[in-house]
Amino acid sequence: MDCSICSAMPYNMRPPRNTICVACYEGAKSIIAMTNKTDIDHKISGKYSVDPSVSNSSKGFMSSLKWLKEMKRIEEEINQKLEFLSGFNAAFRDQIHTDILIKPGNDAPCIPAHRSLLATRSNIFRNMLDSDGCKAAPNDTITLPELNHEELESLLEFLYSGDLAREKLDKHLYSLTIAADKYEIAFLQKFCENRMLEILNTSNALDILEIADTTCNRNLKETALSYVVKNMEDVVFAARFDVFALKNPHLTVQITRASFLEIKNRRSDI
Repeated sequence: MDCSICSAMPYNMRPPRNTICVACYEGAKSIIAMTNKTDIDHKISGKYSVDPSVSNSSKGFMSSLKWLKEMKRIEEEINQKLEFLSGFNAAFRDQIHTDILIKPGNDAPCIPAHRSLLATRSNIFRNMLDSDGCKAAPNDTITLPELNHEELESLLEFLYSGDLAREKLDKHLYSLTIAADKYEIAFLQKFCENRMLEILNTSNALDILEIADTTCNRNLKETALSYVVKNMEDVVFAARFDVFALKNPHLTVQITRASFLEIKNRRSDI
């Protein structure tokens, strides 16, 4: 059937205007359902300030298109705000009026930063900077012993910009996750969690499970554990598993129990 929406046929040769293919029909229904749900979520949370004239997407596809245009406007506004706030990153990069030195755990050079930004990004940093040892000279130094110079630089870059290049993130993903948990940087915790869920595979599942357990990330741990159980043969017989089992006997027990439960559930479904 030639569709009046997606067909390449010239307008004057098309079938009646109300003829629509299954793909376009299902697509239109999905868009309307999505905008209805998102509209309800926004009303409940008050997360976005949406134009009332486009907020009632239950009227049909045209209202959904208006809603999408409104979302595009909001996206452009957010991008403008991000560009405006990017000055913080420039201040870090060019070391403009820095007033604190951050020392990594190794003997590498300190990295200059700004007290006010550190304090707003983490209550732990705020408490460290409020202590008596940090109230005197502007040359004061605080040490983050668990991070090397590259890891510390990546952490600070994220704190200033709210983002991190994929290459840097992947290289320091686990150390940044530990730092985010230790210094209670919730946005970085979620940022790292999303990336680990995105790249989860048989070669890194045990590492992610271990990190999730260390940081008490329940969602990440359950997902990683479930993945390990579903891919037991590839994971358990890998050389990495021997080292993991010796280091994490409690997680090995949890994997074994979860595996037996999985087998039991499969048998009960037969």
